[in-house]
Amino acid sequence: MISGLIGKKIGMTSVFGPEGEPIPVTVVQVGPCRVMQVKSREREGYPSVQLGFEDKRPQKVKKPEVGHAQKANTPPKQILREFAVAAADPDSYTLGQELRVEQVFSAGDWVDVTGTSIGKGFQGVMKRYHFKGADASHGSHETFRGGGSIGAATTPGRVLKGKKMAGRMGNEKVTTLNLKVVQVRPEDNLLLIEGSVPGHRNNYLLVRKAVKKLRKKAQAA
Repeated sequence: MISGLIGKKIGMTSVFGPEGEPIPVTVVQVGPCRVMQVKSREREGYPSVQLGFEDKRPQKVKKPEVGHAQKANTPPKQILREFAVAAADPDSYTLGQELRVEQVFSAGDWVDVTGTSIGKGFQGVMKRYHFKGADASHGSHETFRGGGSIGAATTPGRVLKGKKMAGRMGNEKVTTLNLKVVQVRPEDNLLLIEGSVPGHRNNYLLVRKAVKKLRKKAQAA
């Protein structure tokens, strides 16, 4: 079976656990997704399934997108993503097939969630890298939140790449691993995931079965 689906972050709330304890959860609308393309090892060199999520507004659609969607007999989609499948699995998927959240996930599953983190603009080293700052003692002069020296003397005589300095923070691809699925609500296409996931509300997400948990389970077997 396919390893994941495309979704959208709705927001956060809390639900009650079996013993009445509150559990903070993120509500994610997962699917329904349409199969837009099926790739096999013979044709493309690797097996995968391309899924589409959420219809695109007609005024934003280009002709190549229309042609691609017509092959699957579905409207053009807002977001397309590929998911790996086993070599024997592509034949079990058909163009235009609808995949719903209850077909892939169930309560108690562990998932990895990938999204774009919230952008925080240009930030200094204390916020960006948790520098502690300079001592506010006698003799300190306007350097309390500075990053300090960045020089590297005569050798190598330049600032090395990757130096921790002030700069743009956030707005990056982030994956949060090993999150537990608390509830699945198929009637609303909702997945309630314990804890937080990357991004702001209405951010697109990729929800996959947890890779490390699957690997550990395979090793135990």
